[in-house]
Amino acid sequence: MTEPRSWSPRPAVVVLAWILAALALLAASLSAEATTRVLLGTATALLAALAAYGTLLRPKLTADDTGLTVRTVTGSRHLPWHEVKVKLAHTRRLGREVSTLELDWQRGEDEQLYVLTLMDLGTDPRDVADVLHAMRP
Repeated sequence: MTEPRSWSPRPAVVVLAWILAALALLAASLSAEATTRVLLGTATALLAALAAYGTLLRPKLTADDTGLTVRTVTGSRHLPWHEVKVKLAHTRRLGREVSTLELDWQRGEDEQLYVLTLMDLGTDPRDVADVLHAMRP
């Protein structure tokens, strides 16, 4: 039996998002212009939503002997090993290569694709893919 592993957004990034949300809220409340308040209020809402996402959906991905568990806004879903394909996808964006971890789950007619990034996992998706391939029975 292997020890369960889990991945989440980096705590420092989540804390930074909360701090930036608080600063944007403070700046919005101190602003004299309505347009500035609206823009900073929108930034506050966006930053707070991202920070809440990183705070509440922890861990984002968990792997154990039975399979993978992915946490999303709609809840957690357990993906047994025999029903999921783990793939590493590479795309070029803005002159640099970006790796994402794709979990392609299928059970009968039901199927779902989960795409996890560096921000979701808190580490390089290539490293996570290596661990998952090693854990897979």
